[in-house]
Amino acid sequence: MSASPTAPRPPGYVAFGLRAEAEPLSPGLHVVATPIGNLRDISFRALSTLAAADAVLAEDTRTSKTLLAHYGITTPLLPYHEHNAAQMRPKILDRLRAGGKLALISDAGTPLVSDPGYKLVAELVAEGLPVTGVPGPSAVLAALVLAGLPTDRFFFEGFLPPKAAARRGRLTELAAIPGTLVFFESPRRLAGMLGDAAAILPGRSGAVARELTKFHETVRRGPLAELAAHYDADEAARGEIVVIVSPPGAAENAPGGEALDAPLRAALREVSLKEAVARVAAQTGQPRRAVYARALELTREP
Repeated sequence: MSASPTAPRPPGYVAFGLRAEAEPLSPGLHVVATPIGNLRDISFRALSTLAAADAVLAEDTRTSKTLLAHYGITTPLLPYHEHNAAQMRPKILDRLRAGGKLALISDAGTPLVSDPGYKLVAELVAEGLPVTGVPGPSAVLAALVLAGLPTDRFFFEGFLPPKAAARRGRLTELAAIPGTLVFFESPRRLAGMLGDAAAILPGRSGAVARELTKFHETVRRGPLAELAAHYDADEAARGEIVVIVSPPGAAENAPGGEALDAPLRAALREVSLKEAVARVAAQTGQPRRAVYARALELTREP
């Protein structure tokens, strides 16, 4: 008597040395954010989605293979990037029209930010096909929260033109935007970009965030001119880089420490240090870090 065939193992993933079964996935495209460096920065929902999908659309299958292997996920990988997007989109649409379940990821971070995924999503939306977002890591937001600059309004530009004349022209167009500016930049163009930014956006400060969430993560903050001089002299900058630039008026309107004294003293008489800092930062529009430093000085006065 022949043995009964073994039932196929349900899709799943491995985390903390334990295997978990993936939850059933609804038909459609699932846009999944993946780590920007540290493989632990991924959600259980993202792992379950990647494991349960029929296939994973990846910007670079070699990079994505490392992530999936780390978590024991065996879902097939299909390349989807700027060089094959026009040929792949009709095939992807056919699979989704037939009720397929596909996941879309980028090399790192949130898809559709500086990659061709938005064209695919736009076509799906136009046809009324389902699209689901699985949020997670983003280099833009990770750099923004570390910069110590205003976060209430920001504009993501991505990469500036590589040539100086076009780059300066674009920076001139961006100068009036009433918010913090966020850029991606390559290591070899970093010093030139910062120099142009210092010239076109005089008086502004910035931050250069490099290799975020990785072992060699660094964030350097200061006036744009100082940052430009540092990276012009230091050719050691490598890896993924995000540049943050303060909004217009922030430098010239920023009060000195003494100008914060009156509102801080009034707030400290009523609430805790933490609450006072939050209140005065909101009132003045100044970075919380600067307000906190001044508040500490005031509390130490005899």
